[in-house]
Amino acid sequence: MAIAMSSAMTMQFCACQQAQRENPLLQVSTLPFGAPDFSQIQTADYLPAFEAAIAQKRENIQKIVDCQDSATFENTIIAYEESGRLLDRVRPVFFALVEADKTPELGEIEKQVQPMLTDLENEIMFNKPLFERIRQVYDREHDTLTGEDKKLLEEIYKEFVRKGALLSDDKMERMKEINLRIADLQQQWGDILPEATNEAVVWVENKEDLAGLSDADIAQCAKDAESRGGKAPYAIVIVNTTQQAPLASLDNRDLRRKVYEASIHRADGTGKYNTFAIVCEIAKLRAEQAEIMGFPNYAAYSLDNTMAKTPENVYAFLKSLISQYTPKADAETKAIEDFARQSEGPDFQLQPYDRFYYSAKMKKQMLDISDDEVKPYFNVDSVLLNGVFYAANRVYGLTFKERTDIPTYHPDMRVFEVFDKDGKQKALFYCDYFRRPTKRGGAWMDGFAEQSRQRQQLPIIYNVCNSAKAPEGKPSLLTWDEVTTMFHEFGHALHGILSDCQYYRLGGTNVARDFVEMPSQFNESFASIPEIFDNYARHCDTGEPMPADLKERMLKSITFQTAYALGENLAATCVDLAWHMLPASQIPTPEEAPAFEKEALRQVGLLNPQIPPRYGTSYFNHVWASGYAAGYYSYLWTEVLAVNIADVFAQRGPLVPETGQDMRDKILSRGNTGDLMQMFTDFTGMAQPDASSLLKARGL
Repeated sequence: MAIAMSSAMTMQFCACQQAQRENPLLQVSTLPFGAPDFSQIQTADYLPAFEAAIAQKRENIQKIVDCQDSATFENTIIAYEESGRLLDRVRPVFFALVEADKTPELGEIEKQVQPMLTDLENEIMFNKPLFERIRQVYDREHDTLTGEDKKLLEEIYKEFVRKGALLSDDKMERMKEINLRIADLQQQWGDILPEATNEAVVWVENKEDLAGLSDADIAQCAKDAESRGGKAPYAIVIVNTTQQAPLASLDNRDLRRKVYEASIHRADGTGKYNTFAIVCEIAKLRAEQAEIMGFPNYAAYSLDNTMAKTPENVYAFLKSLISQYTPKADAETKAIEDFARQSEGPDFQLQPYDRFYYSAKMKKQMLDISDDEVKPYFNVDSVLLNGVFYAANRVYGLTFKERTDIPTYHPDMRVFEVFDKDGKQKALFYCDYFRRPTKRGGAWMDGFAEQSRQRQQLPIIYNVCNSAKAPEGKPSLLTWDEVTTMFHEFGHALHGILSDCQYYRLGGTNVARDFVEMPSQFNESFASIPEIFDNYARHCDTGEPMPADLKERMLKSITFQTAYALGENLAATCVDLAWHMLPASQIPTPEEAPAFEKEALRQVGLLNPQIPPRYGTSYFNHVWASGYAAGYYSYLWTEVLAVNIADVFAQRGPLVPETGQDMRDKILSRGNTGDLMQMFTDFTGMAQPDASSLLKARGL
């Protein structure tokens, strides 16, 4: 029998229900692997969960400080490692959504949470009694501990020292202030840049202006326009990098110019989306941090904890590449301009928004191939299942089973249970590949939980990309660059999935920035191995493999005019370093920032309007918000490591399981449990990386 209730009674009943409801973030999930239950988590749960988790962390830290027993590895180091389990559960879930599906409500919570987390870190890093106990363990037990125990002690002690635990009181207070201000500025950056990128969309009134784009791409422009408010029938959205994919196809030169300028000026205009004030203040505060810590600049401070060690080593590495790259880049530019003049006349001046367009036409003429010809063979589902997963199975013995019963934070997300070669559960893997207005640009890997034997936790890993989702009923097709991006991000995922470490802090991808990109760069190599390529490069309608002649032309095209890709990376790297090599007194003003970037590129011989940085200063998210400050060089540095490792695989047979197991045992399973260069040497037999292989691998 149904019982009718008055509206007042209904409201009272609902309030009572809410009061009785337990916050799912504060409970250990009953889902497989302890996966977050997104079917139960509500936006309102995050702030109280953070408050409870931070309170618990503080309480656990205080217990360590109050302990009356002499400091030992067990009662201090292990206790510290385990002090924030609840926070380690809440934080990854929240920030996964902030990055990939950020609503205004989540943004408001983030503004409250970030200062709380920064305050907590300040309290811990500058807690003198806590550090004194850690130092006592370091002094007494460092020489007797072994293996992961010793590494854990070293990493914790080193973290405290690097954050300023040995500073005087007045310097500690200043470091606290700086940390809080940087966190606030990065919060502002995280709000402004995605909005600026969304706002930079180029609206198109007439379908005729989109001539050159495929029917599928035009349909995507219509879908993008609709999802962004329909100010015009079509929209070309701006992605995170400087160059934009439609520039390779658009016949309308003026529209190409508009797209390019929208990209490079997305965050440097006169309106509310100018980020230069944030950039300059962050750079100045970082320089001051370095000076407080006794370093001449932030680059020296940051690199002290990497494989490269010093800015001088990085610059030596970069200069060797620049000297070899420059004549090849100049020749490439001249060849493209000469080609364009065949149709446009002898006075035609190639512009940066023309380069991809005429390069694509040149490639079509010389190799008889275009992106539109090959995209039907790169269906995102086939690339994932028959490419990315197939390679992981052949090389590492992993198998994947889709789980439709595990909730996700967005309908586009998929979940797979990962099994090892012996059939045992190994990990959960989530993938979220399609762009949307609530997702920041780029592609990345992270985890809802990292592997730890100490915690009896298997890894819960995810990949996020920004490919276009086709209209309903149509297959979502990828460019070759997007295919390699999927393989790249899954290389990071494998680093997390295959982790076999005792401690949470040491597992998976918790390694130096100039090592963490190696497994991902290396995994890209499998995309073009014939057996793997043939398995996933199948026509989206017929399922037929790519014809042999098209495949041959397509694989040749991978190294067609590759100077640009290297140049844009070199330029971005040098922009990053230039900002972080300055003392605080020399940081430019916001008004001077654009000129500073140009001068920095001129000084290293990379001020080339034809090959701008992959990211300009005003939209360089890696550097100002994502942990790559003075570290963007790591993509090139680790590419050398990756090429050297790929050479070993090629020599032994790229799909030989024994080689894959060797890679697992010596690198991928070990996280940060040993010396990273030694891991590289153990696998390759090389005492030092060989940089000469990089240009050859890029076809230069």
